[in-house]
Amino acid sequence: MKRRRLGGSGITVSEICMGTMTFGSQCDEQLSFRIMDRAWDAGIDFLDAAEMYPVPPTAEAFGRTEEIVGRWMKTRPRESVIVATKITGPAHGWFVPPVRHGHSALDRVQIVRAVEASLRRLQTDYIDLYQTHWPDHGARYEDVLEPLTQLVRQGKIRAIGCSNETCWGVMKSLAAAEKFDLCRYDTIQNNFSLINRRCESELAQVCRRENISLLPFSPLGGGVLTGKYRNADPPGARFTEYRKLGERQQRLAERFLNDRTRETVSRLSVIAEDLGISLTALSVAWSKQHDFVASTIIGATTVEQLEESLAADNLILDQETLRRINEIDEAIPNPMKEDGLRRL
Repeated sequence: MKRRRLGGSGITVSEICMGTMTFGSQCDEQLSFRIMDRAWDAGIDFLDAAEMYPVPPTAEAFGRTEEIVGRWMKTRPRESVIVATKITGPAHGWFVPPVRHGHSALDRVQIVRAVEASLRRLQTDYIDLYQTHWPDHGARYEDVLEPLTQLVRQGKIRAIGCSNETCWGVMKSLAAAEKFDLCRYDTIQNNFSLINRRCESELAQVCRRENISLLPFSPLGGGVLTGKYRNADPPGARFTEYRKLGERQQRLAERFLNDRTRETVSRLSVIAEDLGISLTALSVAWSKQHDFVASTIIGATTVEQLEESLAADNLILDQETLRRINEIDEAIPNPMKEDGLRRL
């Protein structure tokens, strides 16, 4: 599998990353190990976790994913695995996570304690990439970057990144890093897929000009781009269940799954069929073909699902295929109803 650099850091990773947010909930430990073993055999050496995983996040399950990943990492030489994890964002914003009794924050005390706790759960003495799960736009960026920088200098973190961040936030962080001689973010992990192409505009320019790598999550649009929702809402699927829950989950389901996204998927399916590949392979290949993307994060709840995404390895979409995809985007721009960053 091809490798790419994370920003301006010294770290290179496989161009497909194994997302782990289902490990400990939808996937028990045995199945999680099977998925990671298969990913490893396919050449994936990059794992992405978070202290808040698995999803849906609960106080009881908090940290379980990191524990599973940590036990699996013991089966491989430590330096051969690139592990990323995240500190939970502030609790006073769009979402109150079940972390630190509903008082999570991005300050020195919580950052240091979160890193130490993740190191224990992962059973390692360093984290390759440490990320803020979402930003605190009311706080000073230097107050976030300073403790992260100290942890880098102590050898507990190799590189830092952000997630669910805006272009404004990235540039503010870079300005603070330059002004106060602090470490800069090398990566940004945002939602990016064939039904959410907003990263191709302003954020792509930031990534290219500032040498920051995008790590796209949800390249399959939360499963929408597998085609399983084309004709009906399948029982047990994520957004089928979300529609039965509270207002936040219902809004999230409508954001990903609506008439515009269904029509986009229908048209993309024709392209995939013409190429003789699955819609999943088409979607993952399209994501990793962008020059500002370092590694595309895939998820799986079965080994069979993982195989569908692995079919995108070494798959290069030609210019005619890209033209046909762009025609769909022009006809149905931004099918997802919002970009999810407006409330930050």
